[in-house]
Amino acid sequence: MALPEILRGRLSLPVVGAPLFIVSQPALVAAQCQAGVVGSFPALNARPQSLLGDWLSEIEESNANFAAANPGLPVAPFAVNQIVHRSNDRLDQDMATVVEHKVPIVITSLGARPEVNEAVHSYGGIVLHDVINDRFARKAIEKGADGVIAVAAGAGGHAGMQSPFALIREIREWFDGPLLLSGAIAHGRSVLAALAAGADLAYIGSAFLSTEEANNPAEYKQMIVDSAAGDIVYSNLFTGVHGNYLRGSITAAGLDPDDLPVADPSVIDFGSGGNSSAKAWKDIWGSGQGVGAISQVLPAAALIERLHREFDQARAELQESLAQFDSAGVSA
Repeated sequence: MALPEILRGRLSLPVVGAPLFIVSQPALVAAQCQAGVVGSFPALNARPQSLLGDWLSEIEESNANFAAANPGLPVAPFAVNQIVHRSNDRLDQDMATVVEHKVPIVITSLGARPEVNEAVHSYGGIVLHDVINDRFARKAIEKGADGVIAVAAGAGGHAGMQSPFALIREIREWFDGPLLLSGAIAHGRSVLAALAAGADLAYIGSAFLSTEEANNPAEYKQMIVDSAAGDIVYSNLFTGVHGNYLRGSITAAGLDPDDLPVADPSVIDFGSGGNSSAKAWKDIWGSGQGVGAISQVLPAAALIERLHREFDQARAELQESLAQFDSAGVSA
């Protein structure tokens, strides 16, 4: 296992900030990159489409200025998420803008498209594709993705149902390239656990929903702070694809979170908000099961600093624990 060249020496913590629909905008992405983790946003967040190029220029300029002023600090590259499902009628335009700006990392979702991978490879970028099972991971790599993001049970937004231990192990049986793990990671100890399980990087989304730079309502941020794993509801009602959502937002929309209908999975539309008059992610707020680790609204840099402290402490404690065992695995 090895990090792709584009990430080597440019991270302070082995973390990629997941693209958050509506929520991720240039201020959050730049803050993540300048704290040493990959920042990302969905291309569809830039509305109208012509705004996408402006956002990319803003992030590039902010990161360049920070790097010039802080030559001793790592500035991570950024990523753009592309929904490659057929309902995304902006994909061609957005990809043209991505190629023009030579976006370092493209995260693809909901379909594997060789032509998208080829476009990113044309200028030296890499493609990471998110998957919920081993079958989809194999398809992504066969069609030219450079790495995969294993979206395991407990992840925010569109998530799978498999244990992270099972999912990572199955993929690692045949794939030694870049592998990220997503699913309830909101603490530095969990970042270390992701590496121990076989991932190269942790993929964190929900924790950044509570940051000051996040473009979501104060009520959403507070609900993240106030919620725990038991407040997360798994449903396909809102987009046609199963995902995890905050119970409180479902109740506020006038729905019973314990008695949600099952949507027709063939009806997927990420433009209109899916199969309910309550729109994801505007009314129905996505979140993963890791929110119990979030206790306050913080600047993104402060959250990343906390993750770093927890990661370092967990690593030291693990080394101490392992020292109690000899090479045969017998207590000393």
